[in-house]
Amino acid sequence: MASHHRASGGTGPESPSRRAVLATMSALPVLVAATPAAGASRTPSAAATSVTVDPSATRQTIRGFGGMNHPLWIGDLTPAQRDTAFGNGEGQLGFSVLRIPVSEDRANWSREVATAKRATELGAIVFASPWNPPAHMVETFVRGQQTDAKRLRHSMYGAYAQHLNDFVAFMKSNGVNLYAISVQNEPDYAHDWTWWTPSEMTRFLRENAGSISTKVIAPESFQYVKTFSDPILNDAAALANLDILGAHLYGTSFQNFPYPLFKQKGGGKELWMTEVYYPNSSDSADLWPQALDVAEHIHRAMVDAEFQAYVWWYIRRGYGPMREDGRISKRGAGMAHFSKFVRPGHVRVAVTPAPQPNVYLSAYRGGGSRVVVVAVNKGASPVSQQFTLNNNNSSGVSSWVTDASRNLASQGRITVANGAFTARLPAQSVTTLVTG
Repeated sequence: MASHHRASGGTGPESPSRRAVLATMSALPVLVAATPAAGASRTPSAAATSVTVDPSATRQTIRGFGGMNHPLWIGDLTPAQRDTAFGNGEGQLGFSVLRIPVSEDRANWSREVATAKRATELGAIVFASPWNPPAHMVETFVRGQQTDAKRLRHSMYGAYAQHLNDFVAFMKSNGVNLYAISVQNEPDYAHDWTWWTPSEMTRFLRENAGSISTKVIAPESFQYVKTFSDPILNDAAALANLDILGAHLYGTSFQNFPYPLFKQKGGGKELWMTEVYYPNSSDSADLWPQALDVAEHIHRAMVDAEFQAYVWWYIRRGYGPMREDGRISKRGAGMAHFSKFVRPGHVRVAVTPAPQPNVYLSAYRGGGSRVVVVAVNKGASPVSQQFTLNNNNSSGVSSWVTDASRNLASQGRITVANGAFTARLPAQSVTTLVTG
């Protein structure tokens, strides 16, 4: 990201001329568990028809949930914030994916080590994205009204692949084995960094990416623009050197989340959502019920798009999962309903995704009899939802809820009888249900 605007707000190193300065998060009230808000309905609606969770009907394998750390632009996470982000104890986010930048200036590479190393120690995977190649590899050109647009010189493709390899080697020498590295951050929205065309990206993948020593991500289109990634999927040689199709979801409508061509041709490849903030970067992450939109967005990313990873923009920001004071925000709590319980290696399984108005369900199978269901109720009234578990002998279900007055609050255990149970979903809430 950088300092320009999007329809949903600006990103990157902010400046007052492009966005109103966000209020410091230390001024926001600390969120605590409390009783339902005054005036909220306390009587659940009639129970909907039971939905079946079928662990044998498998979908995608989940790689994880996480966010971006960019020390050069906004400062590094503190040691305590690293543990809050990547630890999975009480009061922690449970993130299992960290994204870091590949600076064009090698003198900045050491800035990434401390947080990446701690995230790795806590079990997260780390991947990296470049915004620009080193300056000597770049040329300027005229692109529409932009007279100083930048692109990688075609004669430097091999040298650029080596630059990415050098970053992989540097991080490894400092105790961090990168899971993957991207070719370019947002090559199709690059007013402040380096442009690539689809044909250039496809050529680089075909001719140069095979020499990169870790998994390769592309194209990281800013809006999941399929016309940018279609040529890669349709080029067998380029596709052979791609490991992860990465996409950003800025302004992408839910109807454009599915990708039939990837399902047709992406066998053996991973599909990641590598950057987003939602619904904007201008509001406090503690506004409610606005923050509930994050839980629905993740639901849609898992169910409609079938992404295997979901990665936020800045981990610590006024509009992010962690406030500037290091506390988990309401948006962060929404993410944590997935990240803390749907762990790497879990597999999404079949369940009716929208069993009643304003209710969204997704389900995941872990080891043994573990099944995780994340339920989002965006309605103004509480509802009861019946579940039937196929081939699962669990006797009970533990649950956690976030609503207007609670954050990841543990609830009473629900009894499972003959493979069935009923969960109460408070108004405007997200609830995680875990068997066992």
